Amino acid sequence: MFARLFTWWNGSTIGAMYDIKRRSDFVGEDAYGNRYFEDRKVSIEGRKRRYVIYKGLAEPSKVPAEWHGWLHHTFKNPPTVEPLKRQDWETDHKPNMTGTLFADVPQGSLRDSGQRSANSADYEAWTPDA
Repeated sequence: MFARLFTWWNGSTIGAMYDIKRRSDFVGEDAYGNRYFEDRKVSIEGRKRRYVIYKGLAEPSKVPAEWHGWLHHTFKNPPTVEPLKRQDWETDHKPNMTGTLFADVPQGSLRDSGQRSANSADYEAWTPDA
């Protein structure tokens, strides 16, 4: 409970939750448990503000593409009303895993084995004796 009072990176603070729930309507929830809200009133910019309350760590890369488009006013209707049409070649959304043990590692990376394998295109330094 103490962490919810003062830390914004562990979800949202109690003050933010109160304020968002007081002036916004719940729109939907994604597969990661993130909850999305939209203001009831139009802001100065002429459109309603939209919010996401993250489940757990506040990591923006956990927002799927369809919700990202709705948050940034690319799509008028949320995915709960008008689902985003997926193409055959599209893959499922993955959060950014950079800096974790689950990060993608390119083939031949030193992180894999600690030793770089020999390559036919390796550079051979020039020496005056040759």
